[in-house]
Amino acid sequence: MSDSLNQDKSIQSTDNALLDVNSQMLVRKDKLKKLREKAEKENKSPFPNDFKRIDYADNLIVKYSDVSKEELESQNIKVSLAGRTMTRRFMGKAAFVHLQDSSGKIQIYLKSSDIGADLFEEVKHWDIGDILGVEGVLFKTKTNELTIKVTDVRLLTKSLRPLPDKYHGLSDQEAKYRQRYVDLIINESSRKVFNIRSKTVQAIREYLNNSNFIEVETPMMQAIPGGAVAKPFITHHNALDMELFLRIAPELYLKRLVVGGIENVYEINRNFRNEGLSTRHNPEFTMLEFYQAYADYNDAMQHVENLIRYVAKNVLGTLQVEYQGEKIDFEKPFERLTVVDAIVKYGKNITHDDLSTKEKALKVVESLGMKMMHSNNGLGRIQTEIFEEVAEHKLMQPVFITQFATEVSPLARKSDANPDYTDRAEFFCTGRELANMFSELNDAQDQAERFKAQVANKDAGDEEAMHYDADYINALEYGLPPTAGCGIGIDRLIMLLADQPSIKDVILFPHMRKK
Repeated sequence: MSDSLNQDKSIQSTDNALLDVNSQMLVRKDKLKKLREKAEKENKSPFPNDFKRIDYADNLIVKYSDVSKEELESQNIKVSLAGRTMTRRFMGKAAFVHLQDSSGKIQIYLKSSDIGADLFEEVKHWDIGDILGVEGVLFKTKTNELTIKVTDVRLLTKSLRPLPDKYHGLSDQEAKYRQRYVDLIINESSRKVFNIRSKTVQAIREYLNNSNFIEVETPMMQAIPGGAVAKPFITHHNALDMELFLRIAPELYLKRLVVGGIENVYEINRNFRNEGLSTRHNPEFTMLEFYQAYADYNDAMQHVENLIRYVAKNVLGTLQVEYQGEKIDFEKPFERLTVVDAIVKYGKNITHDDLSTKEKALKVVESLGMKMMHSNNGLGRIQTEIFEEVAEHKLMQPVFITQFATEVSPLARKSDANPDYTDRAEFFCTGRELANMFSELNDAQDQAERFKAQVANKDAGDEEAMHYDADYINALEYGLPPTAGCGIGIDRLIMLLADQPSIKDVILFPHMRKK
């Protein structure tokens, strides 16, 4: 009997879910019309804005969940709360409703004798999705659920569109991205993700501020795009009649500030890169970049390691993080491998000797069936592309990859031990690059030559190559102290902390193709 009833309920719910949304909206619009007419007669607004919310659902639940029924009754705790109607259950002249605010859900109890028969009759015609303001007294039901016994209730906003039902929800992934506002209403898991995002950014700021860094803001529109190897978005400023670029990175401006004497500096802000979309890439994304004078890339690595631990501990309460079924351990010291060592460790039957010359490395490329991204390749670039092919996706546990070639690191300081390589490291976890750091190039003449080489690459067809930034060279000529710099992809970090497979899951409004 029970199974049969449940089946009937399920069928009924499915049928209800398939009702034409437009028909439901017509009914709700008719209700709003009547509300407008009533409000006009009473010289009131159908969308009142004078209700004062004092309490939040989660705060009340945390504070009073352990208080006994008897004690609650004796205390006569009056509350004022507002939220969206998520469930309704009427039983004659009484009703149980769940309201949802930004903090969570709480049950309210409405009784005709408490709020008046006329108002209770009005409540019957309100809908799931409507936004209410309630005043009342806390009590606990027979099932020990904390509940507000309502003494007054007001309809603050009429919802004209029906919410997805609780059985089907908003399950279509694309719909979640395009209609994030509905996703956040329906899916608690999505609200949790963006709560983690907020707390993560807050924790990053706490760590850096406590480490004597200063937060700044630098231009988002730049006359010369720089600071990364990427294809920029181009726009036009009408009043100045000049071409501008949405920034691909704040790096060159932040290092100008170090020249100016702001020795420990950081920025958390948007970057824009006119590239493809994937589970790891969005054309508009959030980056942290920090720079520390009188430090090198080893210091930057230590900051990254400390920062990741600080964030994980403060946001999640643990250094053992699960990502897509994989246990990630942030407590152990992070591993360090060179690019070549990582290839040998994770590549099949590839030796150090196989990567020792350009000719031998090209044979590895051929054996892997790889297509090189660039035509003008030195040994370092070839090694980097082999690393990306055979090793990068296997770097699940925290690891720093070091010894990147000079030719793929136009802003990094050359290694004193081997000028073919730079003092640079990238941080990987869950098969993704999360951070890039290096000892900054502070030799103005060397930087000028590297810019020229980038311009040559651009002239040869490399759309991602850097422009020549004469003003940045001018700044370096005043003298940049020995400096370490680092960039961390905030979105990718949050993917890890919130256990989300796609960057779109951690960006409130990701870019989507036109329908």
